[in-house]
Amino acid sequence: MRSRTKILEATLGLIADVGFEGVTIAGAAQAAGVSRQTVYSIFGTREELVSQAISGQVLAAYAEMTARLERIEDPGEYVVETIVLGRTVVREHPVLAVLLRGGGENPVFDSGMVDRAKPIGRQLLAPLVRRHPGLEPHVDDIVVMSLLTGLSVLLFAGDTMGSDEELRTFLRRWLVPGMPSVGQPTPRDS
Repeated sequence: MRSRTKILEATLGLIADVGFEGVTIAGAAQAAGVSRQTVYSIFGTREELVSQAISGQVLAAYAEMTARLERIEDPGEYVVETIVLGRTVVREHPVLAVLLRGGGENPVFDSGMVDRAKPIGRQLLAPLVRRHPGLEPHVDDIVVMSLLTGLSVLLFAGDTMGSDEELRTFLRRWLVPGMPSVGQPTPRDS
């Protein structure tokens, strides 16, 4: 196994075990069985090491979500399912669950998080906007609404809505009526 891969896997293990604050270059090097210099030469800084480790997990989760969302045509259902799947993916990936813990170095809890997450939200909604071009003027509002609602579900709802179906029912009742009307679906591009 290449050093880079070993270091990233070791870093993910450290994040899951001790959170962001506990990850150090020395700790990652020791866990990966490489020298600190090797870690520095590949990643440069602790922040870059943590960022790349988390990015890999986020990209895998993104691919999983987009594959599941591909079949959903209705805009309201798409947004509902994005939030439900987001909760499921975070619960299934221990490293992503660490993002829900408060802490000084957690990137979810800084003031720029929503702005940084907008491009990812736009990517998640891109297939829906291609099918429903009338959503384009509203996409930023839908992204922010989805982010804030999704984070609230992840951070504060706990087991209030234990099952996915309970969460879907709640979101359909309160979120779907706020979605813009777009008329009939447009044919998908081949």
